[in-house]
Amino acid sequence: MTAPTAPHSDSPPRLDATRVARALQYADTTLQIEAEEIISLKQRIANDSAPFVRAVELLLHCEGRVVVSGIGKSGHIARKIASTLASTGTPALFVHAAEASHGDLGMITAKDALIAISYSGEAAELLAIVPIIKRMGATLIAITGNDASSLAKLADVHLNVGVQKEACPLNLAPTASTTVTLALGDALAVALLDARGFGEEDFARSHPGGALGRRLLTHVRDVMRTGDAVPTVGVDATVYAALLEISRKGMAMTAIVDGDGRAIGVFTDGDLRRLIENVQDFSKMTISEVMHRNPRSVQPEQLAVEAVELMEQFRINQLLVTDSQQRLVGALHIHDLTRAKVI
Repeated sequence: MTAPTAPHSDSPPRLDATRVARALQYADTTLQIEAEEIISLKQRIANDSAPFVRAVELLLHCEGRVVVSGIGKSGHIARKIASTLASTGTPALFVHAAEASHGDLGMITAKDALIAISYSGEAAELLAIVPIIKRMGATLIAITGNDASSLAKLADVHLNVGVQKEACPLNLAPTASTTVTLALGDALAVALLDARGFGEEDFARSHPGGALGRRLLTHVRDVMRTGDAVPTVGVDATVYAALLEISRKGMAMTAIVDGDGRAIGVFTDGDLRRLIENVQDFSKMTISEVMHRNPRSVQPEQLAVEAVELMEQFRINQLLVTDSQQRLVGALHIHDLTRAKVI
């Protein structure tokens, strides 16, 4: 007879106390080393700001695109820097240093600026394409950890990201050096963002799928209900007719319009509950007797986020949408804004 097996567990084994202590120690050491190296870079730029300022000037006045290139870990950092530049107003792309020698060099033109990243400054893949780029007339900005490196000497501007030591206990794996390089890339992007006057609306246009993009680019007209989907009754309608309209349209309210189509009132589910509590028989009452006059409204060209702010301010779930003449053109429910991910 076989011995019963231990119950299977999906949970991984837990670290013992000794390993927990070591893990926390390495976390603390890693973060401390990388923080200190970023501070060191900050002081280096403060002591000699000319290379950084010149790099910003060259990138700001670049007539083409900023091409960021590297290989290995530097390549990963280069890709992120290119992405950050592109999303903050500086047209940029990443070109893999090795692929550049096999056709991708055609993506770079004389009007472009190349940011070449290599901590040693001796990456063969970059050094193979730099002479061609220089002959082409493109600007070269090098980011290395060695002022005396081949790449640094060839560059129009060299930015030094040298570190005293890596966070890796073997002092081998690129850790502190890649963190510092990434921080420098962010510094360049933010400086360029400011120099270009790049604002929230510009950011939203380059991030239309993000939360900020939706908030700044979505207008009331994009999400409002229109036509027959808008619950509407005339000023002479009975309360009963208004209730049928509320039930049919599923917005928990109806707009009341005059003969010219102007929104003069609104009646909601909440109004109905209060009416039932205070009136025994409202079968013969007209909606004009119980509606809220001068209802809250927005216009189609307003931002949807403005409608959200109005709803929150007055603690309401629906808004009428009117034109400049107060004519009813649509309606908004809080759920419409939620579905559009404006909130």
